Amino acid sequence: MNLHAYRSIRTSLLALALLVSVAGVRAQNDLKRLVDLSGAWKFELGDDLRRSDPGYNDSKWDAINVPGRWEDQGYPGYDGYAWYRKHFVIQKDDARKVLYVRLGAIDDADEVYLNGHFIGFYGTFPPKFNTAYGVHRIYRVLSRYLNPGGDNVIAVRVYDDQLEGGMVRGEVGLYEDRNPLWAEYSIEGDWRFTTGDNLQWKEPRFDDHTWKEVVVPAYWETQGYKDYDGYGWYRTTFHVPSSIASQKLILLMGKIDDYDEVYLNGQRVGHTGFMPEPGEDWGNDQRSYAQLRVYTLPPGVVLPDRDNVIAVRVFDGFMQGGIYDGPLGFIERSHYLQWRNSQRDNRSGLERFLDTFLK
Repeated sequence: MNLHAYRSIRTSLLALALLVSVAGVRAQNDLKRLVDLSGAWKFELGDDLRRSDPGYNDSKWDAINVPGRWEDQGYPGYDGYAWYRKHFVIQKDDARKVLYVRLGAIDDADEVYLNGHFIGFYGTFPPKFNTAYGVHRIYRVLSRYLNPGGDNVIAVRVYDDQLEGGMVRGEVGLYEDRNPLWAEYSIEGDWRFTTGDNLQWKEPRFDDHTWKEVVVPAYWETQGYKDYDGYGWYRTTFHVPSSIASQKLILLMGKIDDYDEVYLNGQRVGHTGFMPEPGEDWGNDQRSYAQLRVYTLPPGVVLPDRDNVIAVRVFDGFMQGGIYDGPLGFIERSHYLQWRNSQRDNRSGLERFLDTFLK
C-alpha cells in the first residue's frame, strides 16, 4: 500500500470514528430506551423562536411521522425552516437517571429545546450555513430541565438547504445510560464562566463574582454564547468532607469540547490537547472532544472540610464548545477502575478496531 492510499484510508476512518463517537455518545449497547418518541409529531413550516416555549399553542399544526423525510409527507420540494414538537411523560424514578435524547439523522441543521431550554445543536443555520445531515443526534438531558410525572415538550428547529429534509432516519427517543459512571462527590451544577484567556484566573483567590453563572455540564452555546469559538474559563468553589478527601481520588471532568487544562487550588492536575497560541493552528483533533476527562490527583491537593476551587481553561476550535457532558466530581480510584473495566468488556468490535487503528 502506498503512502497516498494509506492516508486516504486513514482519513476515511477518522471521519467514521467521528460519526461513531458523535457528541461523546455511549456505546449503543449501553443505552436503553425509556420513552419512544417515534411516530406522530406536530409540524409547521417557517421559523419563530417562540415555538420553543413549552406553552406554545401547536394545536393547529399538521401531524408528521418521525423519522421520515418531510418531502414524502406532503411537503415536496420544500427547502428552508420548519419546526417539530412532541409532548411526552417521564416517570419520577427515570428522571434521576443519566439521560440522553436521540433524534436520529436530521437534514441539514438543528437546534433542540426541552421544556424551553436549549440543549444542543448540530450544523449551523444561514447566513453561515453548515450541514450536519449525516450525524445521528444525541443530546444530554439534565434532570433540572425535566418535569417528572407531568407534561414535557421537545421542540426541534430544522433548516434544510436542499434535497431531502427533516428528521429523516434513525432511532428517536429518550434513553438512559445503563452503565453510568457516577461521581461519589458531584460538582455538577451552577458554575461561573467567562470568555477570554488569562492564566491569573486559575488562582483560588481570584474574584469571579462578575462572571456569568452557567449550568455544567452543557454547551456554552446553549447558555448565551452562540457561535463563540476560542477560549473560555469555568470556576467553582466547593467543600469536600475529610472522609472523601483522604481517599485515593480521581477527578472526573466529563467531556469537554475541544481542549482543556484543569487547575485545582491553583495547581494544574490534568489536561487534554495543547492550547494554541494566537494565530496558531489548533490541530483539529477529531477525537479529543469525545474523550472522558479522568485525572488522577496527587495526595494533599484536595483540602478537607475547606474551600476548594476548580478552574478549567477550555479552548474550542469549531462548532460546540465547553464542558458538555458528565460526570463531574470525585471518585475513589478502585471504583473508577472497576467501571472502566466493565466499559472495555462492552465495546463493539468496530470500536475496538478503531481504537487500535487510530493510535
